[in-house]
Amino acid sequence: MRLGVLILPEHPWREARPLWQQAEAMGFDHAWTYDHIAWRSLRDSPWFAAMPTLTAAALATSTIRLGTLVASPNFRHPVPFARELITLDDVCDGRLTVGLGSGGEGWDATILGQAPWSPTERFDRLEEFVGLLDQVLRGPLTTYAGTHYSADGAPNQPGCVQQPRVPFAIAATGARGMRLAAAYADVWVTNGLRSHEGPPLPAAEGVEVVREQMQRLDAACAEAGRDPASLDRLVLTGSRLDAGLHSLDAWRETRTAYEEAGASDLVVHWPRPTEPYQGDPAILEHLVG
Repeated sequence: MRLGVLILPEHPWREARPLWQQAEAMGFDHAWTYDHIAWRSLRDSPWFAAMPTLTAAALATSTIRLGTLVASPNFRHPVPFARELITLDDVCDGRLTVGLGSGGEGWDATILGQAPWSPTERFDRLEEFVGLLDQVLRGPLTTYAGTHYSADGAPNQPGCVQQPRVPFAIAATGARGMRLAAAYADVWVTNGLRSHEGPPLPAAEGVEVVREQMQRLDAACAEAGRDPASLDRLVLTGSRLDAGLHSLDAWRETRTAYEEAGASDLVVHWPRPTEPYQGDPAILEHLVG
C-alpha cells in the first residue's frame, strides 16, 4: 500500500519547503494539500493558495507525487484550471495527480458572493466540471456549451506530460459520485461518511465504512463496464477516520486494516501543534517502511 501525507498550506514557503522535502526524504509516495480560499477553524489564520504551493513543492522535490485533495467547482472554472494543471504537470515532470470533489458548504462556497448551492447543484456542477476538464486536457481544442460552464476553442497545447491527461482522483461517497468516479477517475478518494460528526472513527469502525463504500464503487464500475481493479482506492484519514498516529502500534493496526480492506493508498495529515490534526511530527519518520 502506498502512503501519502497532506500538508496544510498554512506556512510561509521558507517554513513549508522543508516539510515537503522531508516528506520525500521519509519515503512517502505522495504529498497533498487542500485547495481552499479559507478553511474551517483556520479561516482567520495564514493560508496560501494550493497551485503556487504545489508548484514550489515540485521545484523543491524530485520523486514524490503531488496533488490536491481536493479542488472543487466552488471557485474554479475548468478551462483556466486546465491551463494551471498542464503547467504544473510540466513543472513537476509528470508527478501530478489532481484531486476533485464537489466541495462543501463553508466559506469557499460563498466567498465569491454567490448564494450557497444545494448539495444537488454542487454535484451537478461537479459532473459538468469533471467532464469539461477531461475534454480540455485531452484536447486539442474544446468548444462546449453547458448549463454551468462553457468553452470556445479552449486549447490544450502543449498538453500534459502524462498522457492522455493528468490522473483524476475523485472524492465520492454517494451513488452519483461513484458513477462519476467509475467514468473518469484514476483514483477513488474517501475520507469516510460525509454525515459523520464527532471524533474520527478508529480503524475497526472506519474500515467497515470504507469497505461498504468500496462495494458500491465496484457495483458502479460493473454498471459502467469498467474493471474495478483498474481504479486505485485512496483513504484520507484525519477528520472522519482516525489515522492512529498517537502510537506506532495504533498506526500499524490502522494501516493493516485499510490495506486488508482493499485500499491502495492511505494518507495522513502532517501533525500540527494544535487542533486540527494535533500531534507530534516526529512519528512520521516511523510510518514508512
